[in-house]
Amino acid sequence: MTPLTPQPDPRPHLRRGPQPDPERGAAVAATDRAHVFHSWSAQELITPLAVAGADGSYFWDYEGNRYLDLTSGLVYTNIGYQHPKVVAAIQEQAASLATFAPAFAIEARSEAARLIAERTPGDLDKIFFTNGGAEAVENATRMARLHTGRPKVLSAYRSYHGATAAAINLTGDPRRWPNDSGSAGVVHFWAPFLYRSPFYSENETQECERALQHLEDTIAFEGPATIAAVILETVPGTAGIMPPPPGYLAGVRELCDRHGIVLVLDEVMAGFGRTGKWFAVDHYDGVVPDLLTFAKGVNSGYVPLGGVAISGAIAETFARRPYPGGLTYSGHPLACAAAVATINVMEDEGVVENAARIGAEVVGPGLRELAERHPSVGEVRGLGMFWALELVRDRETREPLVPYNATGEANAPMAAFAAAAKANGVWPFVNMNRTHVVPACTVTESEAKAGLAALDRALDAADAHTA
Repeated sequence: MTPLTPQPDPRPHLRRGPQPDPERGAAVAATDRAHVFHSWSAQELITPLAVAGADGSYFWDYEGNRYLDLTSGLVYTNIGYQHPKVVAAIQEQAASLATFAPAFAIEARSEAARLIAERTPGDLDKIFFTNGGAEAVENATRMARLHTGRPKVLSAYRSYHGATAAAINLTGDPRRWPNDSGSAGVVHFWAPFLYRSPFYSENETQECERALQHLEDTIAFEGPATIAAVILETVPGTAGIMPPPPGYLAGVRELCDRHGIVLVLDEVMAGFGRTGKWFAVDHYDGVVPDLLTFAKGVNSGYVPLGGVAISGAIAETFARRPYPGGLTYSGHPLACAAAVATINVMEDEGVVENAARIGAEVVGPGLRELAERHPSVGEVRGLGMFWALELVRDRETREPLVPYNATGEANAPMAAFAAAAKANGVWPFVNMNRTHVVPACTVTESEAKAGLAALDRALDAADAHTA
């Protein structure tokens, strides 16, 4: 097959960043090294790139090197960097009411809640604002426990729900291990993932049926009357972007209804257009959670904001009983103004539709074409602007390109791939043996094709480690 050819750059004036300023970049990097403590990192083993600026789907460094951002920050710049309407909305809000306590009704907060509630499924019409996704998960699980009077919450092993106390215990990936608490009231289970099925399934129907049976058995052996909630990422994000098979979420909803368990869907990463729908649950007809957590794309990360969308039944629990939770910056005016502007931009400019179209017509087919050509690609999966390539040493055995949670020399093949991607002008989202393709939902067809062409070249580095 002929390698993909990048299309002409739609914004040639951004082919490189502004005038390079290496001295300033060196000063930024030195100050960062001296004073910034970075998350999830051994501080002396990292060298953060000094970023000079960003626009749309791109950012650039002080050397003038420009990168197509296939990470959308941390999968949150759904409308791209520096959208002028959102920047202007933040500026206008700062000039009129820069901040105000959460106990008051203010226009930006009320309007943001209204716009979110209009787009959430079912009767999720009450919005509790937080500063981000982890706090949204914290409060959702607290609401579920108080609503049911039960202590336990079930979550999937292949998951990430945040880094605060409850959220990190709900998380399934290895970041939980150093923070795990045996008294957290969390029970993990296996959610469906056909490519690496723990149930020895041969097709999606089997995987759905067996995963539901496994969850039903877990509920039975844990004691249904002790379980407050089941929390699932509607489409798991950091854990590998695995859209659930048809019928699975509906089956989970039925199990929860049968046992009086609250269903929490975590849409922190998958929400606000990322999957080509306003919320990922919209792909699964008839499924409505009791609580839905969001953050990231709600305002494209321009100002920190998250929240919980709450069903009528759970809201009624706290109609005459105080909810024992709150945050100093809940519904911060600047963050809410950014959310209002972002949602309006997404509506007016067809951002959700663009994510669906580019995903279906360009990114999905392009990634599947790469899989045909590169032996290191074991599976392609995703939807909208939410895709993953599972990289393997051997397609037949499905041995991962690097071991689970690999570091140092064991992770060298993925490090080589990441370095090759950057050398070809794209910034990749690499996690374990996968690279995720999650550009801005505003990405153009030509930008997407340029990104695919760069990945095509970078995958040669991964192919070098195949059997």
